[in-house]
Amino acid sequence: MNERNWRTTEVAIAVDLAVLTVRDDALHILMVERGTDPWRGSLALPGGFLDDGREDLDAAAERELAEETGLSLDRAHLEQLRTYGSPNRDPRRRVVTVCYVAFIPDLPPPVAGGDAQAAAWTPVEAVLNAHTEVAFDHKRIIADAVERTRSKLEYTTLATRFCPAEFTVRELRRIYEAVWGQPLDQRNFHRKITAAEGALIPTGKQTNRHGGRPAALYRSGPVGLLHPPIPRTTTPLSVNGPGQRSRSANRHR
Repeated sequence: MNERNWRTTEVAIAVDLAVLTVRDDALHILMVERGTDPWRGSLALPGGFLDDGREDLDAAAERELAEETGLSLDRAHLEQLRTYGSPNRDPRRRVVTVCYVAFIPDLPPPVAGGDAQAAAWTPVEAVLNAHTEVAFDHKRIIADAVERTRSKLEYTTLATRFCPAEFTVRELRRIYEAVWGQPLDQRNFHRKITAAEGALIPTGKQTNRHGGRPAALYRSGPVGLLHPPIPRTTTPLSVNGPGQRSRSANRHR
């Protein structure tokens, strides 16, 4: 195509954040209640539009999280999930959103601000329930974020990002169980995770915070990949609910 015939499409750029943590042995996600139209009063991911054409995407994600929840990403592992750009995903105008997923240890309750009238850590299972109304295509984004997390736990040391600086194998196993949504054999998990070269570093210390015999404390090792990997048996998420379509129908959102 000749450059003189090019036409630009006016598109608004936004960022959204799927911030995941484990609380009370269950996977939780940070959700806000929208205080403005569209979708006023509905649950949504924290996020918003870029301030101007010069704002960096990562900076915009951190700013929106702080504005709407009062939380920071200082202790988080942050990565881009994917870009969502269905023409009809936002009734106001054409909006393309760059979604981030963040993994963090347990944090204090968020404090709503900006366009959010409430903010809370919410069980993922409750958010993905078919009867829960979630704004825009955020339910699909959440399902994708959870599936990304579940998958990465198989072959990376990502699970340690949900743990404090020093943790026991039992605490790490419960992270896997919360994210995968299935119980794991204690002995098999202990054998596999401690045999993964460079995944865990013994601190030489012990704790009795679980009761019973003292348990060894570890910290995350220098490697990012698990060798050998730890396979799961759960299947990918399927989301259908109010305003949601099947995974195949929504593949390009």
